[in-house]
Amino acid sequence: MGLATQYVIDELRIFRTGQKLSQEEFGRKIGYSGSHVSSVETGQRPPTEEYMAQIDAAFDTGGRFTRMLEKLGRLDLTPAWLREWIEFERSAKLLRWYEPAFVPGLLQTEAYATAMLSGTRRTPEQVQQRVRARLDRQAVLAVENPPQCVFVIDEMVLRRKVRGDRKIMAEQLDHLLACTELPHVQILVVPEEVGIYAGLQGGFILATLDDKTGISHLDHQVRAQIVDRAEDLLILEGTWEDIRSEALPRAQSLNLIKEAAKRWT
Repeated sequence: MGLATQYVIDELRIFRTGQKLSQEEFGRKIGYSGSHVSSVETGQRPPTEEYMAQIDAAFDTGGRFTRMLEKLGRLDLTPAWLREWIEFERSAKLLRWYEPAFVPGLLQTEAYATAMLSGTRRTPEQVQQRVRARLDRQAVLAVENPPQCVFVIDEMVLRRKVRGDRKIMAEQLDHLLACTELPHVQILVVPEEVGIYAGLQGGFILATLDDKTGISHLDHQVRAQIVDRAEDLLILEGTWEDIRSEALPRAQSLNLIKEAAKRWT
C-alpha cells in the first residue's frame, strides 16, 4: 500500500470517528454496508471515486474527499525520494536549480515533459501519470508567497530538438520567456563559448528553507537522492557559484533565449 493511500485511509477513519459514528452507522449514511466501510479502513478494499463522492454528498464536505483521492492518488505514482523532495520544494524560500541537458521540471510545458518522459521504458499511461505529477509541482511558482527561484541552464538546452518536432521547442521557449516575467523567477544561460565547465557533470537543485538551512537534490540515471550533509552542501554551493559565474547576466540571458526561440518558429 502506498503512503498516499494510507494517508487517505487514516483521514477517512478520523473523519468517521469525529462524526461519532460506528462503521455500520457510517455505512448506512453513505449507502454502503458496515463491512464495506471496514474493508476500506483496513486497506483490504481501495476507496473508490464513487465511495468518496458518497461521503462528500452525505456530509456536505464541499468535495473534500474526492479531491483528496485525486491529488494524493497521484503521489503514489511518485517515487518516495521525490515525494520527500517535493515537501522541501514547497517549503523553500529560495530554489537554485542548474540543468545542463534539459529544461528544469518546474519550467517544462506539458508537451516537452511528455516527449522527455516518453523516451523511457514506461507505458503511455505511466508517462501521462508522471507528466501530471510534474505539472502539479509547478504550482509552487504560483502560490501566494512563492520561493525566489534562480534557474541556470546550458545554452544547448535551448538548441536540442525534441523528437524532430519544432513546435514543442517553440512552445517551450515561449513558456520560458513568459516565466522570466515572473518577479520571483530568474533564468540564466551559460553560453556555448564557455566550453567545458564544472556544471557539465550533472544537474542539481539547492533549496534554502525557512530556518536558513540548506538541502539539495541530485538526479542520476538510476535514482535521485537528497543531500543534507554539511560538507556535501558546501561543495555544491561552491559548484553553484562557479556555474553562475559562467552564466550570462539576466538581460543577456533573456536575449539569448529570444534568439533561440526564433530558430524554432
